[in-house]
Amino acid sequence: MRVNPWCDSPEFMKGFARLYLDENGNEEVEVRACRSHGNVALLSLSGITTVEQAAAMRGRILYLRRDDARLPKGRFFISELIGCDVLDADDPALRYGTLSDVSKTGANDVWHVTNDAGQEFLLPAIPLVVIDTDVENNVVRIRPLKGIFDDAD
Repeated sequence: MRVNPWCDSPEFMKGFARLYLDENGNEEVEVRACRSHGNVALLSLSGITTVEQAAAMRGRILYLRRDDARLPKGRFFISELIGCDVLDADDPALRYGTLSDVSKTGANDVWHVTNDAGQEFLLPAIPLVVIDTDVENNVVRIRPLKGIFDDAD
């Protein structure tokens, strides 16, 4: 089956021996083989042996368990970042808002930070700006570029 992976690369899919047909992880399916082909993953799943069975899967979402995923240090799932408090790296009492979305731009990700008044600010997710990401404590610490949260030049 051709699968459009919602991750940085189809290569990431090679690390899983099982996936799930439901978001609660109740319907497990064994991954018999996986290889990347351009920007898609070609999967062979147990129980899906005919073209008709594969066609019936069209539009379905395959899920993974977070515990099964191994990410390099400093890499996170977008779902782990969303909802984190965005604090100033130099003044932890200064809270800019909540990380509300992430846009993939190619050069670098762009974080959407929404303050308590509902204003949205766009923040480049680059090492110069993102100082610390602590998803376990639901906090990211930043050193914003001038002009992002104020009208400074």
